[in-house]
Amino acid sequence: MLVLGSHQTGSKRSHVVLAGTKDPRHFYRTKTWWSGFLLMLVGEGMLFVSYAFAPLSLIAPLSAVSVIASCILGFLFLREKWKPKEFLKRYILSFLGCALTIGGTYLFVTFGPNSHEKLNAENIVKHLIGWPFLLYLLLEIITFCLVLYFYKQRSANYLVLILLLVALLGSVTVITVKAVSGMVVLSIQGSLQLSYPIFYVMFVCMVATIVFQASFLAQASHLYDSSLIACINYIFSTVFAVAAGAIFYLEFNHEDVLHICMFLLGCAVCFLGVFLITKSKKKAKAFEPYVTMDMVKGIPTIHEKGLAVQPDYNGSFSYGALVNNDSVAPAALPPVNHENLAVTPSHGHPYQTTELKKD
Repeated sequence: MLVLGSHQTGSKRSHVVLAGTKDPRHFYRTKTWWSGFLLMLVGEGMLFVSYAFAPLSLIAPLSAVSVIASCILGFLFLREKWKPKEFLKRYILSFLGCALTIGGTYLFVTFGPNSHEKLNAENIVKHLIGWPFLLYLLLEIITFCLVLYFYKQRSANYLVLILLLVALLGSVTVITVKAVSGMVVLSIQGSLQLSYPIFYVMFVCMVATIVFQASFLAQASHLYDSSLIACINYIFSTVFAVAAGAIFYLEFNHEDVLHICMFLLGCAVCFLGVFLITKSKKKAKAFEPYVTMDMVKGIPTIHEKGLAVQPDYNGSFSYGALVNNDSVAPAALPPVNHENLAVTPSHGHPYQTTELKKD
């Protein structure tokens, strides 16, 4: 999880360095970006292997560690110069969120399920045809189809709906990843599992769900802020992953009520911590298509409140304040009498001096 956070920080740092030095190179040609990318590959590989040795209910909430790592590494490598009061105001929520996340992590790791079985092909098939998972899968398919209908046909581009689709696919992803990882590890240890058809079924489902998850996340990133996506996606994905582990792999069957309640409390504290961390991140300002008077040095602001000289641009990036009325038919001009177009000399100006408009 720590190396995953280091990749995010390395990618952002490469962008910042190139922007600050006006380097014409692309970000993927820098050593910083490649270092972060390699660390991400190592982290993903270690995470894949960990599914074979630990319950889903423990691994899924641990993604909060990557949020903490991104926060700490971002503060160390991307920090700006702040005054003490501004620094405290800017990072107090991040520090509080990190503390809550660490405390919640300790709770769900301590009181989480400890039982774990070897995932050979026979055990996976037995879980796959069990009625708890079949009922869960039926409800998940119905929910996914309904949410997808509202998202595509009714244009309900709400972030909650998009990330709900991601979480529903993610619950299938973690089930298949754990199955594939377990069978690969057993095959390496000497008990060959790659000859069973269930391995390839799980592998295809794993790849398909990952691709669709990436597609929905890309759509969400074009519509909403990345900090908000990270917070809601972590909560939804963790809830559905824990539910998938409890239903498919029966991870909570041998746990008592106290341990389950403390585990859920730890997850809730982690949710709150991640929310505070992402809430304190600086949001990007919207692009302004015109220059306001208070943005130009040496020119005094016309309005006392520093308002823009131009009115609202009405969604158009053209300069000025004219509204496009191409759909409105032009008004008819009155007939012109050409006989009265002769210019007659005037002996005096028709306007008084006091009537002239002062510039």
